[in-house]
Amino acid sequence: MQQLSKSEEQLMEYIWQQDRVFLKEIMELYPDPKPAVTTVMTLLKRIQEKGYVAYQLYGNSRQYYPLVKKSDYFSRHVKGIISNYFENSPLQFASFFTREADFTTDQLEELRKIVELEIEKRKK
Repeated sequence: MQQLSKSEEQLMEYIWQQDRVFLKEIMELYPDPKPAVTTVMTLLKRIQEKGYVAYQLYGNSRQYYPLVKKSDYFSRHVKGIISNYFENSPLQFASFFTREADFTTDQLEELRKIVELEIEKRKK
């Protein structure tokens, strides 16, 4: 599946937020200055061709809905980063992320809890 551009990703974010959405509703979600309707229609066509969205027709109106879950998209994205920049090593990525993300002590403690819970799940 092709990667999304930044503008396509922003549009997908609106679609993921709403789950099912008409063009008019998408336009309302954009901050000012809003892009042209034709620009958004072009983006919708592109992400549809890439397999990220589909639509259902209601008269002349199209209601768009995601074909890819947000979590699946970002999981694939992170796996690509790990593969391309961290020699396919999740441990190198986690080490870098932990050092460079400017976590507070409380956030690091929360991260430790998340890791410990995941370890417990995998032991079962």
